[in-house]
Amino acid sequence: MSVPEKYKELSGNWQGVNRLWLTPAEPVRISETTATISLACRDHFLLIRNAWFEEKPQEGMLLLGLMGDQVNATWIDSWHNGDAMMTCPGIVTPEGALSLRGSYPAPPGPDWGWRIELTPGEVLRISMVNILPDGQEYLAVEAIYTRQVEQPAHGTQSS
Repeated sequence: MSVPEKYKELSGNWQGVNRLWLTPAEPVRISETTATISLACRDHFLLIRNAWFEEKPQEGMLLLGLMGDQVNATWIDSWHNGDAMMTCPGIVTPEGALSLRGSYPAPPGPDWGWRIELTPGEVLRISMVNILPDGQEYLAVEAIYTRQVEQPAHGTQSS
């Protein structure tokens, strides 16, 4: 099954603002962010690559397989997950957003939950929520993107 047209239309370059909260008590850390969205494996998957700054340049990648209202996803990044891949099964909500759930180790205690929500549109919103073992949740990341305006090549004329 190929990626539905609604999500294929997200292909391209995006730019925006990334907000990161390490804990709810700490101040937000703000940086510029970019994302490149493309189709992969003969249009069977959607690949989102994003970059932001946290102490140094960081990057992440979300690979999505959409099958009806079900989603299979894998998240990797250079900052939080290290060498681990987080599998994140999820759903397409009735409004067309993608809601994914994963977990990650938080030694010495039990694993913490992680929810990724992707809301498509003219403005693309990607949020990531920490879910503590007791069920409490707090927003960890919010990235708001707008489509990058393509600049005409140098020396070309517009009509």
